[in-house]
Amino acid sequence: MITFPGSLDDGEAARAVRRAGGEPVALWHDEHDLHGVDAVILPGGFSYGDYLRCGAIARFSPVMAELATAARAGLPVLGICNGFQILCEAHLLPGALTRNAGLHFVSRDLRLRVESTRTAWTRAYAEGQEITIPLKSGEGAYAADPSTLAALEAGGQVVVRYLA
Repeated sequence: MITFPGSLDDGEAARAVRRAGGEPVALWHDEHDLHGVDAVILPGGFSYGDYLRCGAIARFSPVMAELATAARAGLPVLGICNGFQILCEAHLLPGALTRNAGLHFVSRDLRLRVESTRTAWTRAYAEGQEITIPLKSGEGAYAADPSTLAALEAGGQVVVRYLA
């Protein structure tokens, strides 16, 4: 997992990796090597204090150049909260995350439906399975233009979907 100045959930991500039977490898944002990891998690927090757009500064960290190359070659990458924002800012994911409706921070349980089990992160689930995860975000409203959303749908890249 990659830690940036301001990351908060790297300890929780390491614990999750251990509970899943893996060995977490701590990567610092200014490294130039991924140390042969099998997957990367970008945990939540407030990278660089989120002084610009969330993740906008973190995308320029040296480790991100290595991550971009490895991700494009198929390395599984999971961005949680601020980590997802960093992946959008680094153009590893299309679209952007914007402020929540009413500009409110949201902290609650969120129901999702698993749409695809073809990822390292979802293969233990069944397609259509409903799961509940904790949500905590101030900028969690994903936005993309209609053609990008249509391409994601057509390409089977929607992995989970929000439920009401």
